[in-house]
Amino acid sequence: MINWIYGFVLLLLFVLENIYFKIGKRYNILDIPNARSSHHAITLRGGGVIFYLGVLVYGLIFDFFAPWFLCGLTLVALVSFIDDMHPLSAKIRLLVQTFSLLLLLLQLGVHEVSCGYVVETLFFVVVALFFGLAILNIYNFMDGINGITGGYSLVAMLALWGIDAWILPIAPTGFIPVIILSLFVFNFYNFRSRAKCFSGDVGAISMAFIILFLLGNFIIPTGHVSVLIFLAVYGIDGVLTIIHRILLKENIGQPHRKHLYQLLANEGKFPHLSVSLIYMGVQAIVNVGYLLVLVYAPERTLMYFMIALVVLLVVYLPLRRKFYALRG
Repeated sequence: MINWIYGFVLLLLFVLENIYFKIGKRYNILDIPNARSSHHAITLRGGGVIFYLGVLVYGLIFDFFAPWFLCGLTLVALVSFIDDMHPLSAKIRLLVQTFSLLLLLLQLGVHEVSCGYVVETLFFVVVALFFGLAILNIYNFMDGINGITGGYSLVAMLALWGIDAWILPIAPTGFIPVIILSLFVFNFYNFRSRAKCFSGDVGAISMAFIILFLLGNFIIPTGHVSVLIFLAVYGIDGVLTIIHRILLKENIGQPHRKHLYQLLANEGKFPHLSVSLIYMGVQAIVNVGYLLVLVYAPERTLMYFMIALVVLLVVYLPLRRKFYALRG
């Protein structure tokens, strides 16, 4: 019976994605290439709305849950979709993201972790907001070539599904599989040398918000902050690129082509899908290693986290230096 339900969900998501394609074309929600783009053809933007729709489909077919999470997700998806159509002020986007993350933290019960002490509560909230905003926006910054958002998110979601199945339930039954199905639908149209659609802010931000929800549901009861290693490849490329741009005295809010994945695709002339597969493969190896440590030696997860970061940095920095030099 459950297989038929997932089959129906997959079909429904394909239908909804194609309905969006018609809406997007009707209202010219398009990504037009410019000097900083890594693509050369006008492409439909906002196909990643299917991730948000996947959450709604789950609620309608299975059951709605976590109302504060759903409200926060709806807010960030809405403002991101509006931004895809008509660029909004960064202040407005950050304000909505902050409020949405507060709703997420309320859902996760962060206010209960600190045993009721006001100072500790504020500390947890401020730290969580800082990392939450960083992850949301880095996830969005990393959405720049075909396949990278959909592929990388699939790797992250499969790892979270592993935690849900083998370690600790972090979502209602069927929720993660439905999100994975939405990723299959998006990747069908995006993981191509000539993509039919791009994720848009609505897709990247919504997916990051969903991942934060699932990560939070694991971190809060276990204290294993090391699970953030599931986003290590994005994190290293995103954070170090931001630091580099600050050193160059650039406006980090402006589009650019200085991420390693952009350097590989543009200066290195690697096919987009090859670069996406590299990011997926490296992160998948890191994730499998973490899951094994979590199952067989949970007391060593922090050690694994630190070692994995060092190894990734040792690989990342020379590659970045090499391909950045090709910019001329």
